[in-house]
Amino acid sequence: MLNVQKVTFAYQNRNTLKNINFSVEKGAHTCIIGESGCGKSTLLKAIYGLLDLDEGEVFWKDEQVLGPAYNLIPGHKKMKYLAQEDHLMPYITVSENIKKFLSRQEAEWSQQRTEELLEVIDMTSFASTKVKNLSGGQKQRVALAQVLAKEPELLLLDEPFNFIDNFRKNKLRRNLFNYLKTQQITCIFATHDSTDMLGFADQTLVMKEGEILANESPEQLFNEPKSFYIASLFQEVNQVSAQYVDGFSSTENFLIYPSEIKIAEKGQLSATILQSYFNGTTYFIEAELENGESIFFLENQPMEENEKVQLYLPEDLLEKRLVE
Repeated sequence: MLNVQKVTFAYQNRNTLKNINFSVEKGAHTCIIGESGCGKSTLLKAIYGLLDLDEGEVFWKDEQVLGPAYNLIPGHKKMKYLAQEDHLMPYITVSENIKKFLSRQEAEWSQQRTEELLEVIDMTSFASTKVKNLSGGQKQRVALAQVLAKEPELLLLDEPFNFIDNFRKNKLRRNLFNYLKTQQITCIFATHDSTDMLGFADQTLVMKEGEILANESPEQLFNEPKSFYIASLFQEVNQVSAQYVDGFSSTENFLIYPSEIKIAEKGQLSATILQSYFNGTTYFIEAELENGESIFFLENQPMEENEKVQLYLPEDLLEKRLVE
């Protein structure tokens, strides 16, 4: 169990973390998401014990996590922290980089463990390759195997898939988070990519300007976002004036994702098509409402420029997507 209580921290009199409170159960996966500079990396460092807090406390189980002022070597011994930069040894092989964190007295076990971790990071075929010959994304995967080799109780990951190619990223995410669940390793990972979060996080902390705006499941945040900022972290989102729908105030807005808007004869919105963008499976359509505002939706086929359409907003979503 991790408990973060009223944590506040400032760099050069500029508050980076402001009264942060949350807890994480053993074996749970928590995602910290938000725009660049919102405090995600600083929060991970505070949890690990790399910072001396201005206020508040961090506890792992019943033990307080203290910063550099109290520890000759900062960082909690039961945790491992993987920053965005790696610290690999370039002139030895991938396997050797992993094995250096395993027991030399148990050679057979160390070899089995190395092979297991190579499978997790999908780099078995690179076992004998020197790290200096790897790409940035491959190095990031080796660094991930290194922190797993240390068998942490709590794993802290800062943008762990940032430099990894998309076609590798999906498999790696599945491998990693399935492995962590099997081993009951608690994980907190910072990201700006909602795909990292949606299928793999049990809990999500939304951060902005050093504060936590929301602490909910990914499903709840996606289905009932409390603000445009939160909804926009998932995908492009439409903010539609409620004046178009009977019974709602003109001072309010609906947050509607493009995939939820349909063309219908009795749609609430009149729009003119501006542009169609092919995205691989559908077309992302940009249109203009009567008041000049842009609106986006998806269609299976491209649409003609200047075509007039009626757009339908799903009535079952309107109440829970209403924001001021």
